[in-house]
Amino acid sequence: MRRYSYLEHICDIRLKVEADSMEELFKAALDGMNSIIAGGAAEGLPESFERRICVESMDYTCLLVDFLSEVLLLTHSHYNIFSRIEIESLSSSRLEAVLHGRRVEEFDEDIKAVTYHEAEVVKNSQGNYESVIVFDI
Repeated sequence: MRRYSYLEHICDIRLKVEADSMEELFKAALDGMNSIIAGGAAEGLPESFERRICVESMDYTCLLVDFLSEVLLLTHSHYNIFSRIEIESLSSSRLEAVLHGRRVEEFDEDIKAVTYHEAEVVKNSQGNYESVIVFDI
């Protein structure tokens, strides 16, 4: 199970992500970011290439923000939407994965940055992992 939902925010986009495992939390966060960048068009896109990434950080919260920032950089640099991720290894300080995506002509919304504001990966009372992510638009 993984999901994301939009929360109110005055000027940026605030997303709550939740999943029953840490891997699914990262996938939910990527799904949510894609929904902002490409709207519903991100789902079911035919994949035309893959890109290997490795991100290191100091804890799961920073790793999640740094991972999304790395994907956002690749998205902007190459006009790519990464609709699927295969996580090869994930620890509290390192993520290795293969992103699958395709080139697009334009974005629905331009995200300037993924922020650390309000970001904190926690285990909630239902035993799921969750975090809030604020995207600077």
